[in-house]
Amino acid sequence: MTSKSAAAAARATVYGYPRQGGGRELKKAIEGYWKGRVDADALRATAAELRRTNWRQLAEAGIHEVPTGDFSYYDHVLDTSVMVGAIPGRHRASVEADALDGYFAMARGTQDVAPLEMTKWFDTNYHYLVPELGPDTVFTADSAKQVAELREALGLGLAARPVLVGPVTYLLLAKPAPGVAADFDPLTLLDRLLPVYAEVLSDLRAAGAEWVQLDEPALVQDRTPAELNAATRAYRDLGVLTDRPKVLVASYFDRLGDALPVLAKAPVEGLALDFTEAAAANLDALAAVGGLPGKRLVAGVVNGRNIWVNDLTKSLATLGTLLGLADRVDVAASCSLLHVPLDAAAERDIEPQILRWLAFARQKTAEIVTLAKGLAQGTGSITGELAANRAALASRANSPITRDPAVRARVGAVTDADARRSQPYGERAAAQRAHLGLPLLPTTTIGSFPQTAELRVARADLRAGRIDTAGYEERIRAEIQEVISFQEKTGLDVLVHGEAERNDMVQYFAEQLTGYLATQHGWVQSYGTRYVRPPILAGDISRPEPMTVRWTTYAQSLTARPVKGMLTGPVTMLAWSFVRDDQPLGDTARQVALALRDEVNDLETAGTSVIQVDEPALRETLPLRADGRPGYLAWATEAFRLTTAGVRPDTQIHTHMCYAEFGDIVQAIDDLDADVISLEAARSHMQVARELAAHGYPREAGPGVYDIHSPRVPSADEAAALLRKGLEAIPAERLWVNPDCGLKTRGWPETRASLDNLVAAAHAVRAELPTAD
Repeated sequence: MTSKSAAAAARATVYGYPRQGGGRELKKAIEGYWKGRVDADALRATAAELRRTNWRQLAEAGIHEVPTGDFSYYDHVLDTSVMVGAIPGRHRASVEADALDGYFAMARGTQDVAPLEMTKWFDTNYHYLVPELGPDTVFTADSAKQVAELREALGLGLAARPVLVGPVTYLLLAKPAPGVAADFDPLTLLDRLLPVYAEVLSDLRAAGAEWVQLDEPALVQDRTPAELNAATRAYRDLGVLTDRPKVLVASYFDRLGDALPVLAKAPVEGLALDFTEAAAANLDALAAVGGLPGKRLVAGVVNGRNIWVNDLTKSLATLGTLLGLADRVDVAASCSLLHVPLDAAAERDIEPQILRWLAFARQKTAEIVTLAKGLAQGTGSITGELAANRAALASRANSPITRDPAVRARVGAVTDADARRSQPYGERAAAQRAHLGLPLLPTTTIGSFPQTAELRVARADLRAGRIDTAGYEERIRAEIQEVISFQEKTGLDVLVHGEAERNDMVQYFAEQLTGYLATQHGWVQSYGTRYVRPPILAGDISRPEPMTVRWTTYAQSLTARPVKGMLTGPVTMLAWSFVRDDQPLGDTARQVALALRDEVNDLETAGTSVIQVDEPALRETLPLRADGRPGYLAWATEAFRLTTAGVRPDTQIHTHMCYAEFGDIVQAIDDLDADVISLEAARSHMQVARELAAHGYPREAGPGVYDIHSPRVPSADEAAALLRKGLEAIPAERLWVNPDCGLKTRGWPETRASLDNLVAAAHAVRAELPTAD
């Protein structure tokens, strides 16, 4: 096919779409179901209506082929586990008794049964449920969800493409099930899994699918020859099937690298590549293999992970280059639009001048359609769109909002000494022990306490003018009093003020820093029914005035026990925001770090002896390929130290990380030079404690003994058992006792019971120590 005919064939598509609805209807329906206020039929009806709304919006915008199967009640990887019958043994009875309740039990656990482990989806802030597999796993096909949703879309008269997690990525994301040897490799189950995928593909073809998309983002990571061989076998075996739809293998988040020749040669009909995160690398690699003759190429030229308007002229140039490399070139976002908010037009509080710089899911859909039209019909068909786009890009580039000379001068004056504590850890630790007087196995929490309905109503009342600032602050003071009183009665050693005044651990700070924009409706799914509104980093960052000192000092006035100051670290402030794309991330990180450094120093001056700077995103932002990691970790750890290094030796600096794989960043954790780190460990059975020990980590650590992302209350004996596992790796004089993460999403009854049990466990194990009083 000539380039001209390839252009004429250009179509617009997306890989996935936000699930929650414009008013977060899905969240409300699911949580209503959990509380017994919504029955299963009503929940299913809400979900079906949301799917129909999404598909109609996409089709009306000009998307030629809508995705199906990307919708989920909780997580698409969990949906894949259901599709292939990989139900953990401990959940089989509940799944057999009621499929929907069993599904949520796998995600959230029950009082008697632990949930699946949860961790980050590649380098995003989305969390997936980790499949548990072993040598005895038996896969069975269950294509009911995928078939039903395809038929729904076809019934609306739409061209639809089911989207599934590919078999290789599914196995690479999995872990050995509890009780299975730690060195078991789930990829050895590939030959057992492929017939199940073949059956699902056959079912989808029978239901009317012309194409099926198999997502293989794991192949953009560094892969061994054995893993690449597995991909070769997988798509050879699936490709030669006769009873299947056409197969589109999709990758995203980085360059495909050594896997590109594997997939280019595979007997499948199409390949989807990311031309935003790794445009040059994927272009060069595609040309090196001779393109994709006779195949469909879906070009992800619109960034599916950030919210800035696309440079349409640049994207058209990329698409033009691709025309000679494939039989057909279609236009898409770089990945699922799950990772961005739904509609920028809903934002009423952002200045119109700035709003034109932003593209959420609906605006990105329009960009994709415009690019497909321009590719198929020529740029003359989109002259108006191109002119408006150029004006928006110029407006942003020339705006004084984006540059603050004072901030840039301060960053330029930073020296290496600014990012080093005045004394080494050993000397600091002795000073801190003398100053704080804590027992062995000190107990604490991560920071937040339950955000009750009353607190959310108070914030809404303040925004609506139903109460004034004085009335709102009185409610916050009352909540802090209750949190401090509860912690003292429970017997916790280091307290927190509970963060009652904070809407979100990033947004709260972003709203008080210059250079950030906050949205009112920019919700993005983090996990399950947990949605966040990532702020937007639009300009240079500074801190006009203290952000946390007032409430931390108030909490400290209520107790003689130390109260931690609580801040969100610079890397997490970037990772959980939509970041600038007009300067290096390291430059932005230093700006945020200096603003936070001012806050840390003001907390210390106000009498705060323990300051926690959370960095849960340090691991998730790690580049997917090894060659990008040293540079990232250098500026990321420097930014943390720049935030924290200005305090006295006897001020104890804590940090916190959660829900990620930590083994490959232990050296970076060490390089942070925090005095104490708390980490998620309950679902992984203290794996991180063993990893710290293997590294020889010399500082204090609190691997979590209470999984806060489940409503179940762990018993004191269960917490004590985990604590004893922690002691096998970390000596008692350096081991803390704490939950996995903050308690914001939990209710007060389970929080009280769980923390009572946590403290009881610490006392019991403390009494077993030979050095205990």
